[in-house]
Amino acid sequence: MIEKTYVARGGADLDLSDKELDELFSGALSKALADINDAGPVVIVPPDITRFHSRAGFFTDIAARELSGRLGAVLPALGTHMAMTAAELERMFPATPKNIFRAHDWRNDVIELGRLEADWVEQITNGAARYDWPVQVNKLLRKGGASGGPESGASRGGFSLILSIGQVVPHEVIGMANHVKNIFVGTGGKEAIDKSHFAGAAYGMERMMGRTDTPVRALFDEGFRRFGGALPPILWALTVVGARTDTEAATAGKGRGSLAVRGLYIGFGRECFEKAAALAREVNVDIMDEPVHKAVVWLEPEEFRTTWLGNKAIYRTRMAIADGGELLILAPGLERFGEDLGVDALIRKHGYRPGAEIIAKAAADAELGGNLSAAAHLIHGSSEGRFTVRYCPGTGVSQKEIESVGFEWGDLSAAQARYDTNKLNLGWNTLADGERIFFVPNPALGLWAEKRRFGDT
Repeated sequence: MIEKTYVARGGADLDLSDKELDELFSGALSKALADINDAGPVVIVPPDITRFHSRAGFFTDIAARELSGRLGAVLPALGTHMAMTAAELERMFPATPKNIFRAHDWRNDVIELGRLEADWVEQITNGAARYDWPVQVNKLLRKGGASGGPESGASRGGFSLILSIGQVVPHEVIGMANHVKNIFVGTGGKEAIDKSHFAGAAYGMERMMGRTDTPVRALFDEGFRRFGGALPPILWALTVVGARTDTEAATAGKGRGSLAVRGLYIGFGRECFEKAAALAREVNVDIMDEPVHKAVVWLEPEEFRTTWLGNKAIYRTRMAIADGGELLILAPGLERFGEDLGVDALIRKHGYRPGAEIIAKAAADAELGGNLSAAAHLIHGSSEGRFTVRYCPGTGVSQKEIESVGFEWGDLSAAQARYDTNKLNLGWNTLADGERIFFVPNPALGLWAEKRRFGDT
């Protein structure tokens, strides 16, 4: 496998312009294509609309321009998420031909490259999980591609290069998102996603979030080390994104709360990920000296339509909230609980409960035990009884539904009248009546933790 880093440009105070990003990315892509010395088609694997702010759409459009006739397919890394709509594709990838997109189906579109032994999984998770783990990817990605079916040529695989684009940011399952996760989860299958998610939940989310090296990261790295040779070379293009300060926004001529690309890392191998993760730890992890007694989190309606995604409001703030505190989630776009209808039914059946309770349920209930990613999600979405989670949905989900899965309900109109998200600053705010709150405008962009809960391990 090629080990080479082409771009490592980053800093906590950088605000990379679109022009510079275009030059860095297109130059690296050109060098990578020359280094693989293979004129075959290329497949791009970007994130889906849930990572809209990663700037992956911008880079995908550039790649489509640079690759021209060599672009064989774009396969968004959906994982368990719903397929992107035509409107979402247009919003995120305006300059990429839409007929080139393929929708990943985590239940039916995968092949297995190999398996890691149960003993190995048990050892790496310190006994939290014991089962073998399959290394699965979308069948288009294997060298030679899929066989059979009505499609032919590049649409069936046979790619010379995989261009994996995404953002490195704290993540509840693996510690820091992206790199091999984009392939093994983003284009993986049900068994691999179920087992990797549950291993992370059983090991303990707080022990991993915001950290580069974790048991689940080791799982993916080992799978790639052993079986990655079955895939074409993978060029990783990784961003680190952070919120601009008011001064930075004014200087850049951007709106209040706008986002800056703080880093871009491109290469073959793991070095680019390690560098991006180090910067993400600096940019996206807020270690706090005091706990938060009232947190208010805004979920953008175009991005967060399910609690499967919206519970980032819980995952990313859980270590910051005080015992007995309250997390108020403003979720005007909420439509249901699960991205997948089967998972949605399991969430409705079991609810968001403390980890020990869900682990016991998974052992006793065959349906939940057969859907371990859902079990992991239920663990992640619990406050473990420490604080109140109050969801304020729009008209898509009722008060009865919210309360049935273990959350408190709140009136969205009343909450928005009191907490005007257009006027609140990221972080601490004191209202006119003296109430002090901590506001998070987009939980997908960071991790907030009280120092004593985060620690160093």
